[in-house]
Amino acid sequence: MGTPPPLASGPHGPDALRPLLDTVLDALHAGTTARGGPLPAGGPDTVTARMTDAAGDILPDHGDPDALRTLVTALAHGAADPAHPLCTAHLHGPPLAVATAADLAASALNPSLDSWDQAPAASTLETLVTRALARETGAADALITTGGTESNQLATLLARETHGPGLRLIHGANAHHSVPRATWLLGLPEPVVVPAPAGTLDPAALDEALTQIPGPHLVVATAGTTDAGLIDPLPEIADRCTAHGARLHIDAAYGAGLLFSTQHRPKLAGLEAAHTVTLDLHKLGWQPIAAGLLTVKNPDDLTALHHHTHYLNADDDTHAGIPDLLGRSPRTSRRPDILKIAATLKTLGRTGLGTLVDDVCTLAQKLATLIHHHPRFELHAPPTISTVLFRPTHTTDDTVAALRRTLLTTGAAVLGRAHADGRLWLKATLLNPHTTPDDLTTLLTLVERHTPR
Repeated sequence: MGTPPPLASGPHGPDALRPLLDTVLDALHAGTTARGGPLPAGGPDTVTARMTDAAGDILPDHGDPDALRTLVTALAHGAADPAHPLCTAHLHGPPLAVATAADLAASALNPSLDSWDQAPAASTLETLVTRALARETGAADALITTGGTESNQLATLLARETHGPGLRLIHGANAHHSVPRATWLLGLPEPVVVPAPAGTLDPAALDEALTQIPGPHLVVATAGTTDAGLIDPLPEIADRCTAHGARLHIDAAYGAGLLFSTQHRPKLAGLEAAHTVTLDLHKLGWQPIAAGLLTVKNPDDLTALHHHTHYLNADDDTHAGIPDLLGRSPRTSRRPDILKIAATLKTLGRTGLGTLVDDVCTLAQKLATLIHHHPRFELHAPPTISTVLFRPTHTTDDTVAALRRTLLTTGAAVLGRAHADGRLWLKATLLNPHTTPDDLTTLLTLVERHTPR
């Protein structure tokens, strides 16, 4: 038998990783240089052909020692680069270097947070950080999730287990798609959709629904819609929920990052009234995916997640003081996503993170101003967070859609799409604090250049 390949952890792990890191960094540079823009040019067929050629025989009889370099180079060449100032389509932010470095350490150590003996220090760190972040929303505890979708589904599960299978979920027409999907996954009745005529949930219509529809009720409000970054009137919604004895969940996957900013935190007034809150720090937290949380006001709600299996949380171990981690997630194996979050919070502090939030919100305001004063563009509305909707004037929805696809297939710029007020809009979601006003001008110039006259 030959010598086994080196491991990433253990006493010799760092020595094994160092040359591989050089390979990865060189390949990232080569692939990014070859791409030359925010997205690879040529569209899906071109990218597929190049990646297929690089991958070759995925499981060859004999290994290729240069496979790491080849695959990383090809992946970087064919990537959408969220750190490029013209890549603004989605709530898909560029990760901070410190968070990415911490994520490497987490991968090398490879703790699994389903039992204490697999993750002694990581489980303690998770407890410390989740409780600190929970306090930011007025809650007592928080669970780590894979993102907003899992957090919203978990919030619905906790509500169902607290109030029973007759729970009726009520949400605005502006809610994230994962909210109604959660009712299907959990076998709950079809959710009640409340109008959101201005893009935010209408409190009067919510009050009517709570009055007419038998409970118990779970109301889901949104702090940072996916399409336009709008925030529901949280204090009014909370008052309606209190009056009707309804449970309140707030999906703040996007907007929760405003908590770090002294300037923008007041936009989240009312968040503390929620029973559960979704946070997603791979948006306005600049974390590598995944970095979601669900905060919980009443820790007793978490008893619904308690689970027992003899090899992970035996009763005698628990009674002897070994922490039980199975009730911290519906998942079993879990990587320590908390390390990158902790490293970021401690390295940047509230002031550093708040500055990043302020910077991207200011960029959005600047882009909106440029659009407002541009004779060939129409601005949908001033931005609430860092999302700006706009479209060329005197064009059809088909033209807007085709324009976006042209920018994508040429690799010139990455813009999203959103429907609002019965029309299709281009969407710029600004999450890169390194973007400059000149980059914003370049983006609009590209859009104007590719707009049919």
